[in-house]
Amino acid sequence: MADNTLWVAALTAGTAVLASWVTSRGNANAARFQAEAASASQRTARQREARREAYAAVIDKAVAIGELYWKIPEATRISEPESRRAEILRLREQIRDVYAALLRCVQVVTLEGPDDVAEAAAALDRATPSTARLMRAMADGDPAAERQLTEETRAYWPALTEFIARASKAVRTM
Repeated sequence: MADNTLWVAALTAGTAVLASWVTSRGNANAARFQAEAASASQRTARQREARREAYAAVIDKAVAIGELYWKIPEATRISEPESRRAEILRLREQIRDVYAALLRCVQVVTLEGPDDVAEAAAALDRATPSTARLMRAMADGDPAAERQLTEETRAYWPALTEFIARASKAVRTM
């Protein structure tokens, strides 16, 4: 009987050690899996926030440019030639400054992605009229420049709308 007791004790001890090892290995794997899942979740949240901020900056600058576009017809209706010229050139400088900021924001969206939103941001940039040249010509009294600028700004709003739609979809599907 003593021999069987020794074997049973050794088998029980071996089983306990093996069970302990299996349990600790399972716990380690579960902890690693949980840490990886938490890390992936945090990474996705950071990426979503970075994209949302980049998209919002593009929209903010694009709307600011649009508001300046709406002021151009008012400036062209100023009857006194020097005041009209000064106001058109002032608007031209404001648009140039906001456009520079928009371009930086578009470049950030290009980095942040995804590709379809970056493409929409690039299309918005391309749809931005060549205001510097046209407004200079308007300030110099060229009526064709005003018509051309009006025509070019028509493509701007649909491009902005398309960017907003793609950006919104990209944020929702992350």
